[in-house]
Amino acid sequence: MSPIDFKDYLKENFQIDFTDLDLLKEALTQRNYLNENPKETGRDYQRLEFLGDAIMQASVTEYLFKRYPEWDEGQLTEMRITMVQTKSFAHFASLIHLNEAIRLGKGEEMNGARNRPSLLEDIWEAFIGALFLDQGQVAVTSLLNQTVFAAVDDNFFDQFIDFKSRLQEKLQAKGTVDISYQIEDEVRNEDNSQVFTVSVSLDGEVLAHGQGSSIKDAEKAAAQKALNDLK
Repeated sequence: MSPIDFKDYLKENFQIDFTDLDLLKEALTQRNYLNENPKETGRDYQRLEFLGDAIMQASVTEYLFKRYPEWDEGQLTEMRITMVQTKSFAHFASLIHLNEAIRLGKGEEMNGARNRPSLLEDIWEAFIGALFLDQGQVAVTSLLNQTVFAAVDDNFFDQFIDFKSRLQEKLQAKGTVDISYQIEDEVRNEDNSQVFTVSVSLDGEVLAHGQGSSIKDAEKAAAQKALNDLK
């Protein structure tokens, strides 16, 4: 997808109409592409990435501050860290097809850089920086409402949260405790898939149960349920 095609895609799907195409091209350009195309003018994405990183931090911070008025500073910080990370940004870069529009050098293309999470994170931040310069914070917030912030309602970020460690830390803050997980049930479905039921206990007293397709997932679900109940 060329920068021009991507510009049209953004307008059709996200109501974003870039004014400065050169700014969009810069956000989508890797250094190796410029090295292999010396007649190309302009910069690679890295300066815009610097700007976009700061904008994402500020945007997510404001969103969480307003959405969770009952949360303390520690909870807000932990959730921001969960949202502002490589796997998250790589997902949303692919979601809006940024990966298809990146201008890569031939070697990087052959090495699979187009779907490399670390590059997609950088390109996402660069794109946010370009969008901010071209359209302002209102446009950035509108895009985030349709992507990153909408994913909070869908519990997308739960997959990045270590609920077992979070439960351990919360309970140990109140003193030394003995937390254990026990497999309570295992069911094999007709399609040969399995569902495990696991309990999590504190000093021998069951706090919650969780289910999952693996023991690890069931333990995570049990820890999440225990945390929710403790709140």
